Amino acid sequence: MSVVIVGGNECMERQYMNICKQHGCKAKVFCKYQAGLADRIGNPDLLILFTHTVSHKLVRCALDNKAETTDVVRSHTSSKAALSDILSAYAQ
Repeated sequence: MSVVIVGGNECMERQYMNICKQHGCKAKVFCKYQAGLADRIGNPDLLILFTHTVSHKLVRCALDNKAETTDVVRSHTSSKAALSDILSAYAQ
């Protein structure tokens, strides 16, 4: 399963990727807006938005460029526990 995480804390980017790997998922993490982001999102199975720590521009870009079959999950907290709970519910 492929996962794209938008938002969150930059210092936890590696930890987000490790948690996804533990759940058997390939992950891309975008904590800040970067040039060419629309092309880098791709076609993930799951799009996770950490809404508390993300800019409106980044959310809009991610939602506009996702595929129709992509599931979107919004979480107000960007903790490891929140990510783990989301992945245990969706990645089975």
